[in-house]
Amino acid sequence: MKLLYLKIAAFAAITLITVSGYGQHNIKISGTLTDSLAHGPIPFATVVLLNQQTKTPVKGTQTDTIGHFILENVPAGTFTLRITYVGYNTIFKENILIDPESENLNLGTVPMSASKNSLLKEVAITSKKKALQNIDGKKVFAVDQSLVSKGGNAADLLQNVPTLQIDGYGNVSLRGSTNVKVLVDGKPSIIANGDITQILQSIPASAIETIEVIPNPPANYDANGEGIINIILKKNSRPGLNGSADIAGGTNDNYNGDASLSYQSGKVNVYGNYSLKDGNTLTTGYQRYTFYQPTDSVVYTNETFPYVTRNKIQFVKAGIDYSLTPVSTLGISASFNSRNKHETQFLSFTDYSADDALIESYNRYNTVNNNGNSYEFDLDYNRHFKTPKEELALNFAYAYGSFRDYQQYTTVYNPVNGVQSPNVDTPLISDTRHKATNYNIQADYVLPVGKSGQFSAGYRSQITLGNNDQYAYNVLNTGETPLYALTDLFSSNNQVNAVYLNYKDHIGNFSYQAGVRGEDSHTDATFISYDANNMLFAAPVKVPVKGIYPSVLLTEKLKNNSQLQFTFTNRISKPTVRQLNSTTDFSDPTNYNKGNPGLIPESVTDLELDYNKTWKNISFTFGLYNNTINNVIKSIQADPVNDETTTMPENLKYSITTGLELIGHFDLLKGWDLTANANIFQRDNAAAPQYGIAANSGVSWNANITSNVTPVQRLSFQIRANYRASDMFLQDKNHAVFKMDAAAKYDFAGNRASLSFNANNIFNARVASLLRSSDDLLIDLEVRRVSSRATFTFSYHFGSGGSKQKESKQKRIEDAS
Repeated sequence: MKLLYLKIAAFAAITLITVSGYGQHNIKISGTLTDSLAHGPIPFATVVLLNQQTKTPVKGTQTDTIGHFILENVPAGTFTLRITYVGYNTIFKENILIDPESENLNLGTVPMSASKNSLLKEVAITSKKKALQNIDGKKVFAVDQSLVSKGGNAADLLQNVPTLQIDGYGNVSLRGSTNVKVLVDGKPSIIANGDITQILQSIPASAIETIEVIPNPPANYDANGEGIINIILKKNSRPGLNGSADIAGGTNDNYNGDASLSYQSGKVNVYGNYSLKDGNTLTTGYQRYTFYQPTDSVVYTNETFPYVTRNKIQFVKAGIDYSLTPVSTLGISASFNSRNKHETQFLSFTDYSADDALIESYNRYNTVNNNGNSYEFDLDYNRHFKTPKEELALNFAYAYGSFRDYQQYTTVYNPVNGVQSPNVDTPLISDTRHKATNYNIQADYVLPVGKSGQFSAGYRSQITLGNNDQYAYNVLNTGETPLYALTDLFSSNNQVNAVYLNYKDHIGNFSYQAGVRGEDSHTDATFISYDANNMLFAAPVKVPVKGIYPSVLLTEKLKNNSQLQFTFTNRISKPTVRQLNSTTDFSDPTNYNKGNPGLIPESVTDLELDYNKTWKNISFTFGLYNNTINNVIKSIQADPVNDETTTMPENLKYSITTGLELIGHFDLLKGWDLTANANIFQRDNAAAPQYGIAANSGVSWNANITSNVTPVQRLSFQIRANYRASDMFLQDKNHAVFKMDAAAKYDFAGNRASLSFNANNIFNARVASLLRSSDDLLIDLEVRRVSSRATFTFSYHFGSGGSKQKESKQKRIEDAS
């Protein structure tokens, strides 16, 4: 492996020296466009270089977010530079002379004045984002127009993203792997103590702009996780005052609303949004145990568990961006999340002997109250330099969250054959307190090299301090008495310090990107509990990890708008704090869940080969991939003792997944487009004889399709269907799942207001079910969330950020050229 790193470093160094020599022949014209009065940058203005005699366009570009533009590879000749932007007077710069001996021309700051007649000769056009973009191995999905997710949350929205699957438990999987890192605006979130399922339920779909799916993250991303899902929240980028509001009501007493307001003028951009979601969820299911080697007379145990959950979630985010100078911007933002959850559970248990005789029957009533909030503060600084595309970005983020999970369990034993059970219930209480503090310090620097190369480097330090303390009590006639056997305190300190280097360039139609990331991380924790004599003891937990993680991305542009892309990455997947915490979750009396402080990180290697092809109305991606994981972390359900099992994560030998992925977007007819995805993979799992698990392998697949139809002006429909076939992963055989959603939207005259209707999980077919087997145990499990829901949403927006943007006829002609 060391030899590989040396080869990559030597290759990057040779390339760096080679391309530096080419930069001498690239003549550039650059400058920065600003408002003549406010002195702020003017982004997305059109810059065109015209032949001074014929007035035909020679080169064209747009200013970036800080008003900077650059025209590269300018040929010899005499030119006119024309700069246009809606609402401003056009700028002409004549007699620009370029010859082979000319040096680069930097026009410096170019002031642009507002036009008094900016609304003349304007026409309205509709602009629609591309549904899918492939950018440096990253798939970017525009999801802000998803109708079936209207009024939903991030979990609802992710179901519309090709390549992703969400099961009935709320777990997210990418190409069959559930160990996926979820980021919000490029950073981990501590909402709900970092629980991914709760994070996705806490972020409203209306607050999300795009979702980035990165199966093989390059060196500038954390090396932790089997792929990354990055949720990009909306942020104002339109001038003037803009606002929007949604209010929705649905079946099962589900209500939600959100509002956003933004203002951008000159140097200042201010934005904010608020959302409230209040709704019910009904969950039903069963769990059936068969004990192959029973330790008593119980051979079969049946459990049913209907739940009713009420969630009230609030989310607020606000921020301001200020242009300190024409080339630097300071951004300050803050967000707040509040969650209140009340759940009523009714569990029914029956135990049977080998000849199906009833041995015991009892009911358990659980009440759960989960409340908490979190907030985050971000400080961002961006600086552009005189050299085009040279940029420095700094970020400091602070986040804090506090959550309490209070549960009370009451068991009632039923008579068996007219005989009262000798068991007497003692109600139990579990009171768990979670606190987390997170710091993020990050610096990223980009430097152009030579004619087309780009060198980037960065540093990141992330510190997460957490406390997860569980207090357990028996409820007696005399009051609450501590249950020391289930009372635990767990404090953790997780630190990651990382640096990365990355270089990318192209030679003709071949481009390459090579990077390496070095990380020094450690998790130091202390588990405090009570021994058999109710005496406190402390056990340290340490997981130090140091490593060098390379990544390579190679792309060859082919003829007819197609390209071939190869990716290689080497990463790790570290155990979470919950997986390391030995605290016992005793909410299910037949199966206790606890962590394992002896876990070590997984080692992950990914290889992928993609082919992308674009026609006039069709874009298509064909990908082959291989994912190899050593030291696989998997929850294992241990052998039963007195009809009770314990589930705990363990390190197993390896798992290899090889698959084929297809993604296509089709503009079939005017007003009808279709996005489809299919993923077929084979997973090979090593044997784990110490847990009674034989080696196994199997082929599985999943597919989804989203169809958008606009039959007449102002009326649109969307239908989405998803199917996941059964698959095998060690002990678990997951059964197939199907789900279908549909929605309709009507835009009122003026395109300021709309009314939407969506129906989720129309056939109520979304269910999580599996068979879990070992030498000692067979479990048949099904969890069905009754999530069929119909929702009406009324939306209104105002300002220049409407769905229809105004552009001058002249600007449309220039863009087309």
